[in-house]
Amino acid sequence: MGHVEVPPIDYAAIAPVLVILGAACLAILVEAFLPRHQRWSVQVGLSLVAIVVAGVALAVFARSAGTGVTTLSDSLAVDPPTLFLWGTLLALGLGSVLLIADRSVEPGGAFVAEATPAEGPGTMSRAAASAAGMRTEVFPLALFSLGGMMVFCAANDLLTMFIALEVLSLPLYLMCGLAKRRRLLSQESAVKYFLLGAFASAFFLYGLALLYGYAGSVKLQAIADATAGSERSDTLLFAGLGLLLVGLLFKASVGPFHTWTPDVYQGAPTSVTGFMAACTKVAAFGGILRVLQVAFEASSWEWRGVVWTIAVVSMVIGVVLGLTQRDIKRMIAYSSVAHAGFMLLGALALSDRGLAATLFYLLAYGFTTIAVFGVISLVRRSDGEATHLSDWAGLAKRSPLVAWVFTFLLLALAGIPMTSGFVGKFVVFEAALTDGMAPLVVVALVASAVAAFFYLRVIVLMHFQEPAADGPTVSVPGAFTTAAITLGVVVTLLLGVLPTLALDWANVGGFVS
Repeated sequence: MGHVEVPPIDYAAIAPVLVILGAACLAILVEAFLPRHQRWSVQVGLSLVAIVVAGVALAVFARSAGTGVTTLSDSLAVDPPTLFLWGTLLALGLGSVLLIADRSVEPGGAFVAEATPAEGPGTMSRAAASAAGMRTEVFPLALFSLGGMMVFCAANDLLTMFIALEVLSLPLYLMCGLAKRRRLLSQESAVKYFLLGAFASAFFLYGLALLYGYAGSVKLQAIADATAGSERSDTLLFAGLGLLLVGLLFKASVGPFHTWTPDVYQGAPTSVTGFMAACTKVAAFGGILRVLQVAFEASSWEWRGVVWTIAVVSMVIGVVLGLTQRDIKRMIAYSSVAHAGFMLLGALALSDRGLAATLFYLLAYGFTTIAVFGVISLVRRSDGEATHLSDWAGLAKRSPLVAWVFTFLLLALAGIPMTSGFVGKFVVFEAALTDGMAPLVVVALVASAVAAFFYLRVIVLMHFQEPAADGPTVSVPGAFTTAAITLGVVVTLLLGVLPTLALDWANVGGFVS
């Protein structure tokens, strides 16, 4: 038998991913073998400890990392942008797990077994909810999804990226259908997300196959070399890139590939919506940045106009349809479509400045979004969350603190100075201007101004209208939800007032391949 050479593995570089995926496997064993009444505390502790340990491993490696390494037969590239994205994902994952774990806002948590027929849907009593217990399988699902996101934004070849795409997506499809209340809406959103996600994965896989036919390899650097010096037909190259981008832009909620976003945001449990909105956006744009800058930079003059148009379409769809929404979760969904268009400006710059600006924007947007969905989960009626805009009228008179926190977060999403949203938009627009995309920046500025209207509409509703007599109540958040909202608000403020540290960290270098 011939000698099989084992590829060298840099365990220090991939330790954060190994910790998260190892904890996910361990969490499955907890589900299988522990009695139901013990699972919640063990799963929450395991998830939080895993994220903290992964963060420590990341910090230890980052101190000695240099310009970056590739490992596992060059299938993963652990470079400065990867370390920034991993740190962002772990921090946002921590906030998301805190929201998911909360059992005080809703008796027994948001993931509880269905009410019995005698009780009727959505009327499970507090005692029955406690007895039924929380659906703790959500924790291993969240960890698997988080691990998939980390692999996705570090993937150095398209096949690894596709496998990571499935690992991050499949748990999310399940998590979307686990809502305790409005179960049919939740399950409908899960089915829509699954079907559309399957289409997007098929596009990605078909694009991968065409690019393999063009370059003879799925490695990003090999595709870049073939693009720079190949005499082959460009049909395979651009057809492959187009199909690949459909899969990536779908996952990033970029219009017009956003059709799943409002329905899934509205139907999924709010804590899962926060996890999706923040973490999936980071992973998807991490993948988009790596693919465009490493594999396709040499051919950028041919595809840039198409992506330029997609950015404009995304911004227009986000702000125009956001104006028409009457459900606050759907409004935030269209807001995320507009923000995805803004982020594409940084990705289009194809420079270290554009890369750093987009990474910072992802960090700022993620923390604000986690806190937004944390606040949304607090405003409730007897049958669940009060997400219709009319329910938020006069909120400042019922709960001034919650109203002012939500006001600050909405102003951050609008990009008002002294918030992280302002700095994020400023650095992205500046990178695009430096790269000669002034018309696109003008469109983005107009879109930002229009988008500010629907954020301000909610602020006016909360502060300048009288609350209805039968209006919703504001739940007192438990320690976990309080911690998640506080984390989001503090980071949103700090990145708005003192952004230098995060900007310096984001600006430490480009991708390796």
